[in-house]
Amino acid sequence: MKLVTFTAGGGAPRVGALSEDETRVIDLAAADDQPYFQTMLALIEAGDPAVARAREIVAASGDDAGGGTVFPLADIALLTPVPQPPQIRDFLCFERHLLNSFDMLRKKKAQAEPDPEEALKRFEAEGAFAVPQIWYDQPLFYKPSRLGVIGTGTDVIWPFFSNMLDYEMEFGCWLGKAGKDVEAKDATDMIFGYSIFNDISARDTQAHEMPAGFGPGKGKDFDTGNIIGPCIVTADAFDPYNAEMIVRINGEERSRGNSGEMYHKFEDCIAHTSRAETVFPGEFFASGTVGWGCGLEHDRYLEDGDVIELEVTGIGVLKNKVVKQA
Repeated sequence: MKLVTFTAGGGAPRVGALSEDETRVIDLAAADDQPYFQTMLALIEAGDPAVARAREIVAASGDDAGGGTVFPLADIALLTPVPQPPQIRDFLCFERHLLNSFDMLRKKKAQAEPDPEEALKRFEAEGAFAVPQIWYDQPLFYKPSRLGVIGTGTDVIWPFFSNMLDYEMEFGCWLGKAGKDVEAKDATDMIFGYSIFNDISARDTQAHEMPAGFGPGKGKDFDTGNIIGPCIVTADAFDPYNAEMIVRINGEERSRGNSGEMYHKFEDCIAHTSRAETVFPGEFFASGTVGWGCGLEHDRYLEDGDVIELEVTGIGVLKNKVVKQA
Protein backbone atom coordinates (compact mmCIF):
# COMPACT_ATOMS: atom_id res chain seq x y z
CA MET A 1 0.00 0.00 0.00
CA LYS A 2 1.10 3.55 -0.76
CA LEU A 3 0.26 6.24 1.79
CA VAL A 4 0.26 9.98 1.05
CA THR A 5 -0.28 13.35 2.67
CA PHE A 6 -2.29 15.60 0.36
CA THR A 7 -4.47 18.66 0.01
CA ALA A 8 -7.66 18.98 -2.02
CA GLY A 9 -8.90 22.36 -3.16
CA GLY A 10 -6.36 24.18 -1.06
CA GLY A 11 -7.65 22.75 2.20
CA ALA A 12 -5.78 21.41 5.21
CA PRO A 13 -3.39 18.48 4.81
CA ARG A 14 -5.08 15.08 4.81
CA VAL A 15 -3.80 11.51 5.08
CA GLY A 16 -4.69 9.23 2.21
CA ALA A 17 -3.89 6.00 0.43
CA LEU A 18 -3.52 5.42 -3.30
CA SER A 19 -5.99 3.15 -5.02
CA GLU A 20 -4.63 -0.09 -6.40
CA ASP A 21 -4.37 1.41 -9.90
CA GLU A 22 -2.77 4.58 -8.43
CA THR A 23 -5.22 6.89 -10.20
CA ARG A 24 -7.16 7.94 -7.09
CA VAL A 25 -6.54 8.95 -3.48
CA ILE A 26 -8.77 7.72 -0.66
CA ASP A 27 -9.12 10.17 2.24
CA LEU A 28 -8.70 7.85 5.21
CA ALA A 29 -10.08 10.17 7.90
CA ALA A 30 -13.12 10.97 5.75
CA ALA A 31 -13.79 7.24 5.47
CA ASP A 32 -13.20 6.55 9.17
CA ASP A 33 -12.58 9.41 11.59
CA GLN A 34 -9.93 7.68 13.67
CA PRO A 35 -7.30 9.64 15.63
CA TYR A 36 -4.55 7.74 13.81
CA PHE A 37 -5.74 9.06 10.43
CA GLN A 38 -5.32 12.72 11.44
CA THR A 39 -1.61 12.87 10.49
CA MET A 40 0.86 10.51 8.85
CA LEU A 41 3.00 10.50 11.98
CA ALA A 42 -0.01 9.39 14.03
CA LEU A 43 -0.62 6.58 11.54
CA ILE A 44 3.01 5.45 11.72
CA GLU A 45 2.96 5.53 15.52
CA ALA A 46 -0.28 3.50 15.61
CA GLY A 47 1.38 0.81 13.50
CA ASP A 48 -0.23 -2.41 12.34
CA PRO A 49 -3.86 -1.71 13.40
CA ALA A 50 -3.90 1.58 11.52
CA VAL A 51 -2.33 0.05 8.41
CA ALA A 52 -4.81 -2.85 8.50
CA ARG A 53 -7.75 -0.44 8.74
CA ALA A 54 -6.36 1.64 5.87
CA ARG A 55 -6.19 -1.50 3.73
CA GLU A 56 -9.82 -2.27 4.49
CA ILE A 57 -10.82 1.25 3.45
CA VAL A 58 -8.89 1.03 0.18
CA ALA A 59 -10.39 -2.37 -0.62
CA ALA A 60 -13.91 -1.05 0.02
CA SER A 61 -13.47 2.19 -1.92
CA GLY A 62 -14.12 0.64 -5.33
CA ASP A 63 -14.80 3.23 -8.01
CA ASP A 64 -16.90 5.48 -5.78
CA ALA A 65 -15.65 9.05 -6.14
CA GLY A 66 -18.52 10.62 -4.23
CA GLY A 67 -18.95 11.85 -0.70
CA GLY A 68 -15.58 13.59 -0.48
CA THR A 69 -13.79 10.35 0.29
CA VAL A 70 -12.15 9.46 -3.04
CA PHE A 71 -10.36 11.99 -5.25
CA PRO A 72 -8.81 11.62 -8.71
CA LEU A 73 -5.04 11.88 -8.30
CA ALA A 74 -5.00 14.74 -10.82
CA ASP A 75 -7.29 16.82 -8.54
CA ILE A 76 -5.11 16.79 -5.42
CA ALA A 77 -1.67 18.11 -4.47
CA LEU A 78 0.79 15.72 -2.84
CA LEU A 79 2.80 17.01 0.11
CA THR A 80 5.82 15.39 1.71
CA PRO A 81 4.48 12.39 3.66
CA VAL A 82 5.62 13.60 7.11
CA PRO A 83 5.99 17.41 6.97
CA GLN A 84 8.28 17.60 10.03
CA PRO A 85 9.80 14.18 10.77
CA PRO A 86 10.97 13.65 14.37
CA GLN A 87 14.47 13.06 13.00
CA ILE A 88 16.30 12.60 9.69
CA ARG A 89 19.60 10.76 9.42
CA ASP A 90 21.39 10.60 6.08
CA PHE A 91 23.86 7.74 5.71
CA LEU A 92 26.59 6.91 3.17
CA CYS A 93 25.68 3.38 2.12
CA PHE A 94 26.86 3.17 -1.51
CA GLU A 95 30.56 2.54 -2.09
CA ARG A 96 30.41 3.38 -5.80
CA HIS A 97 29.22 6.92 -5.02
CA LEU A 98 32.19 7.49 -2.71
CA LEU A 99 34.69 6.04 -5.19
CA ASN A 100 33.30 8.18 -8.01
CA SER A 101 33.17 11.35 -5.92
CA PHE A 102 36.69 10.99 -4.54
CA ASP A 103 37.97 10.21 -8.03
CA MET A 104 36.42 13.41 -9.35
CA LEU A 105 37.83 15.47 -6.46
CA ARG A 106 41.29 13.98 -7.05
CA LYS A 107 41.12 14.95 -10.73
CA LYS A 108 39.93 18.47 -9.92
CA LYS A 109 42.76 18.99 -7.46
CA ALA A 110 45.29 17.69 -10.00
CA GLN A 111 43.97 20.08 -12.65
CA ALA A 112 44.89 22.99 -10.39
CA GLU A 113 48.55 21.88 -10.28
CA PRO A 114 51.24 23.09 -12.75
CA ASP A 115 51.55 19.56 -14.17
CA PRO A 116 48.08 17.97 -13.84
CA GLU A 117 49.09 14.60 -15.26
CA GLU A 118 52.05 14.22 -12.90
CA ALA A 119 49.97 15.50 -9.97
CA LEU A 120 47.19 12.98 -10.62
CA LYS A 121 49.70 10.10 -10.65
CA ARG A 122 51.20 11.40 -7.41
CA PHE A 123 47.83 11.76 -5.71
CA GLU A 124 46.87 8.24 -6.74
CA ALA A 125 50.16 6.83 -5.43
CA GLU A 126 49.73 8.71 -2.17
CA GLY A 127 46.16 7.44 -1.78
CA ALA A 128 44.75 10.97 -1.75
CA PHE A 129 40.95 11.04 -1.49
CA ALA A 130 40.77 7.33 -0.73
CA VAL A 131 37.69 5.99 1.02
CA PRO A 132 38.59 5.94 4.74
CA GLN A 133 38.58 2.58 6.52
CA ILE A 134 35.99 3.76 9.03
CA TRP A 135 33.43 3.89 6.23
CA TYR A 136 33.78 0.12 5.82
CA ASP A 137 33.80 -0.47 9.56
CA GLN A 138 30.49 1.21 10.40
CA PRO A 139 27.63 3.21 8.88
CA LEU A 140 28.27 6.96 8.86
CA PHE A 141 25.57 9.64 8.91
CA TYR A 142 24.75 13.28 9.47
CA LYS A 143 21.45 14.89 10.50
CA PRO A 144 19.81 17.06 7.84
CA SER A 145 17.32 19.71 8.91
CA ARG A 146 13.92 18.15 9.58
CA LEU A 147 12.10 21.50 9.51
CA GLY A 148 12.38 22.51 5.86
CA VAL A 149 11.31 19.29 4.12
CA ILE A 150 9.26 19.57 0.93
CA GLY A 151 7.54 17.04 -1.31
CA THR A 152 7.09 16.30 -4.98
CA GLY A 153 5.89 19.15 -7.18
CA THR A 154 7.28 21.89 -4.92
CA ASP A 155 9.99 24.18 -6.32
CA VAL A 156 13.52 24.02 -4.96
CA ILE A 157 14.61 27.59 -4.22
CA TRP A 158 18.27 28.01 -5.15
CA PRO A 159 20.18 29.29 -2.07
CA PHE A 160 21.54 32.75 -2.89
CA PHE A 161 24.99 31.98 -1.46
CA SER A 162 25.74 29.12 -3.88
CA ASN A 163 26.75 28.97 -7.54
CA MET A 164 26.99 25.17 -7.81
CA LEU A 165 23.82 23.27 -6.94
CA ASP A 166 23.50 19.49 -7.11
CA TYR A 167 20.90 16.76 -6.66
CA GLU A 168 21.42 13.44 -4.87
CA MET A 169 19.45 10.30 -5.75
CA GLU A 170 18.61 8.51 -2.51
CA PHE A 171 15.79 6.66 -0.82
CA GLY A 172 15.12 5.88 2.80
CA CYS A 173 13.14 3.96 5.37
CA TRP A 174 10.66 5.21 7.96
CA LEU A 175 10.91 3.66 11.40
CA GLY A 176 7.62 2.29 12.69
CA LYS A 177 8.75 1.26 16.17
CA ALA A 178 10.96 2.59 18.93
CA GLY A 179 14.07 0.67 19.92
CA LYS A 180 17.38 0.81 21.70
CA ASP A 181 20.45 -1.43 21.32
CA VAL A 182 18.72 -3.18 18.43
CA GLU A 183 20.43 -6.10 16.72
CA ALA A 184 20.61 -5.91 12.92
CA LYS A 185 18.74 -9.23 12.64
CA ASP A 186 15.80 -7.68 14.51
CA ALA A 187 15.78 -4.33 12.74
CA THR A 188 13.71 -5.31 9.70
CA ASP A 189 10.58 -5.49 11.86
CA MET A 190 11.14 -1.87 12.90
CA ILE A 191 10.76 -0.52 9.35
CA PHE A 192 7.35 0.95 8.52
CA GLY A 193 7.94 1.85 4.87
CA TYR A 194 10.06 3.63 2.27
CA SER A 195 10.21 6.94 0.36
CA ILE A 196 12.51 8.64 -2.16
CA PHE A 197 14.93 11.29 -0.90
CA ASN A 198 16.64 14.11 -2.80
CA ASP A 199 19.43 15.69 -0.75
CA ILE A 200 19.98 19.00 -2.57
CA SER A 201 23.57 20.15 -2.05
CA ALA A 202 25.37 23.46 -2.56
CA ARG A 203 28.66 21.92 -3.67
CA ASP A 204 30.81 25.07 -3.63
CA THR A 205 29.68 25.90 -0.10
CA GLN A 206 30.14 22.29 0.97
CA ALA A 207 33.69 22.21 -0.44
CA HIS A 208 34.51 25.40 1.51
CA GLU A 209 33.17 23.99 4.80
CA MET A 210 34.24 20.35 4.81
CA PRO A 211 38.01 20.83 5.38
CA ALA A 212 37.09 21.98 8.90
CA GLY A 213 36.19 18.35 9.65
CA PHE A 214 32.89 19.35 11.20
CA GLY A 215 30.54 17.74 8.67
CA PRO A 216 28.10 19.38 6.23
CA GLY A 217 26.80 22.80 7.24
CA LYS A 218 25.18 25.40 5.01
CA GLY A 219 26.19 23.30 2.02
CA LYS A 220 23.18 21.13 2.84
CA ASP A 221 21.15 23.27 5.22
CA PHE A 222 18.64 25.64 3.59
CA ASP A 223 14.90 25.75 2.97
CA THR A 224 13.61 23.33 0.29
CA GLY A 225 16.93 21.45 0.41
CA ASN A 226 15.48 18.16 1.69
CA ILE A 227 12.83 16.49 -0.47
CA ILE A 228 10.97 13.33 0.58
CA GLY A 229 8.13 11.62 -1.27
CA PRO A 230 6.02 11.15 -3.24
CA CYS A 231 4.51 8.56 -0.88
CA ILE A 232 5.36 5.99 1.76
CA VAL A 233 5.18 2.48 0.38
CA THR A 234 4.62 0.08 3.27
CA ALA A 235 7.45 -2.34 4.00
CA ASP A 236 5.43 -5.41 3.05
CA ALA A 237 5.00 -4.10 -0.51
CA PHE A 238 8.60 -3.18 -1.40
CA ASP A 239 11.98 -4.90 -1.65
CA PRO A 240 14.55 -2.27 -0.60
CA TYR A 241 17.45 -4.22 -2.04
CA ASN A 242 16.18 -4.79 -5.57
CA ALA A 243 14.94 -1.48 -6.97
CA GLU A 244 16.13 0.56 -9.93
CA MET A 245 17.12 4.14 -9.04
CA ILE A 246 16.82 6.41 -12.08
CA VAL A 247 17.70 10.10 -12.46
CA ARG A 248 16.21 12.28 -15.20
CA ILE A 249 17.02 15.95 -15.72
CA ASN A 250 14.59 17.77 -18.02
CA GLY A 251 13.32 14.38 -19.19
CA GLU A 252 16.76 13.06 -20.15
CA GLU A 253 18.06 10.04 -18.25
CA ARG A 254 21.21 11.06 -16.42
CA SER A 255 21.99 7.87 -14.48
CA ARG A 256 20.68 4.52 -13.31
CA GLY A 257 21.67 2.40 -10.32
CA ASN A 258 20.26 -0.34 -8.13
CA SER A 259 19.46 -0.34 -4.43
CA GLY A 260 21.00 -3.79 -4.14
CA GLU A 261 24.43 -2.12 -4.32
CA MET A 262 24.11 -0.84 -0.73
CA TYR A 263 27.19 -1.83 1.29
CA HIS A 264 25.52 -1.01 4.61
CA LYS A 265 21.87 -2.10 4.75
CA PHE A 266 19.15 -0.19 6.58
CA GLU A 267 19.22 -2.87 9.28
CA ASP A 268 22.92 -2.11 9.85
CA CYS A 269 22.13 1.61 10.09
CA ILE A 270 19.38 1.02 12.64
CA ALA A 271 21.57 -1.25 14.76
CA HIS A 272 24.46 1.21 14.72
CA THR A 273 22.35 4.28 15.50
CA SER A 274 20.42 2.61 18.32
CA ARG A 275 23.54 1.80 20.33
CA ALA A 276 22.89 3.43 23.72
CA GLU A 277 20.27 5.62 22.00
CA THR A 278 16.52 5.23 21.53
CA VAL A 279 15.21 5.67 18.01
CA PHE A 280 11.54 6.54 17.51
CA PRO A 281 8.64 5.95 15.11
CA GLY A 282 8.62 8.47 12.27
CA GLU A 283 12.39 8.83 12.04
CA PHE A 284 13.68 8.76 8.46
CA PHE A 285 16.92 6.94 7.63
CA ALA A 286 18.24 7.86 4.16
CA SER A 287 20.51 5.59 2.12
CA GLY A 288 22.97 8.12 0.82
CA THR A 289 23.55 8.60 -2.90
CA VAL A 290 23.50 5.63 -5.24
CA GLY A 291 26.51 5.27 -7.56
CA TRP A 292 26.42 7.87 -10.37
CA GLY A 293 23.40 9.42 -8.64
CA CYS A 294 24.58 13.04 -8.37
CA GLY A 295 26.06 15.74 -10.58
CA LEU A 296 29.39 15.71 -8.72
CA GLU A 297 30.12 12.25 -10.11
CA HIS A 298 29.49 13.50 -13.66
CA ASP A 299 30.98 16.99 -13.16
CA ARG A 300 27.64 18.30 -14.39
CA TYR A 301 25.53 20.47 -12.12
CA LEU A 302 22.05 21.96 -12.02
CA GLU A 303 20.93 25.08 -13.83
CA ASP A 304 18.09 27.49 -13.16
CA GLY A 305 14.81 25.97 -14.37
CA ASP A 306 16.00 22.35 -14.42
CA VAL A 307 13.38 19.74 -13.60
CA ILE A 308 14.72 16.83 -11.51
CA GLU A 309 12.96 13.48 -11.59
CA LEU A 310 14.12 10.74 -9.23
CA GLU A 311 12.42 7.40 -9.80
CA VAL A 312 12.70 4.36 -7.58
CA THR A 313 10.82 1.41 -9.03
CA GLY A 314 8.18 0.27 -6.60
CA ILE A 315 7.91 3.67 -4.92
CA GLY A 316 7.29 6.21 -7.68
CA VAL A 317 8.73 9.47 -8.99
CA LEU A 318 9.90 12.50 -7.00
CA LYS A 319 9.75 15.55 -9.29
CA ASN A 320 10.87 19.11 -8.54
CA LYS A 321 11.91 22.24 -10.44
CA VAL A 322 14.92 24.34 -9.46
CA VAL A 323 14.21 28.08 -9.33
CA LYS A 324 16.57 31.01 -8.80
CA GLN A 325 14.99 34.08 -7.23
CA ALA A 326 16.12 37.65 -7.71
